[in-house]
Amino acid sequence: MIRSLWTAATGMSSQQTNIDVIANNLANVNTSGFKKSRADFQELLYQMSKAPGSSTSADTISPTGIQVGLGSRTAAVQKVFTVGDMYETGNELDIAIEGKGLLQVDMPDGTTAYTRAGALKQDGDGRLTTSEGYLITPQITIPQNATSISIGEDGTVDVFLDGDKTPTEIGVIELATFSNESGLRSLGKNLFAETNSSGAPVTGVPGENGLGTLAQGYLEGSNVSVMEEMVNMIAGQRAYEVNSKAVKTSDEILQMTNNLV
Repeated sequence: MIRSLWTAATGMSSQQTNIDVIANNLANVNTSGFKKSRADFQELLYQMSKAPGSSTSADTISPTGIQVGLGSRTAAVQKVFTVGDMYETGNELDIAIEGKGLLQVDMPDGTTAYTRAGALKQDGDGRLTTSEGYLITPQITIPQNATSISIGEDGTVDVFLDGDKTPTEIGVIELATFSNESGLRSLGKNLFAETNSSGAPVTGVPGENGLGTLAQGYLEGSNVSVMEEMVNMIAGQRAYEVNSKAVKTSDEILQMTNNLV
């Protein structure tokens, strides 16, 4: 009975992690560019009393053996990089990525981070930044006398200067992609960092080499489905409940055994 207590406890621990992941998804249902996570589980070791194929007599073998599992554990928590719904904002500095790719962000420590959140801002010098004030790479500076800004599908940034009737190109927004986006490290603040699992970034112009295009005046919403997460939460809650009942049942059997003494 002691074995069943610990086995059921591992199931409760796994489902607690599952609920934690779902809760974070739901908390970010309105976070622009947020990518939901999914918890993956795997079984633990097996206690083998009799190996499959072992001899049971001189002429017979055990067809299945005796193998008792010892529970489950969290194997991975994976980011799911499906594209979220696009919604119009009308803000000329808001951009959504239609397809693969991430914006490049220059961090204060000199490293490069990556994001899908396209709610860009201007700092005091006219440079394009994230909502946290981190500069976009390659750096693009909006002139003070610019009256309007145009961002093309290919990332070309044009401005109309005061008194001019023709646009002036001031730079190109580039995107980066990875062979394994799920291997990126989440930094918070809608930012990701490169890891050995993600592979090296491949940068390029939007719309080329498999990269998505940009849509000005739009933002990409979270890819979290509230209905799906609620169903997963109910399933996780019931799984936690049935594991707790397994603990209770094991405890009752132990109590009955002690009463026989």
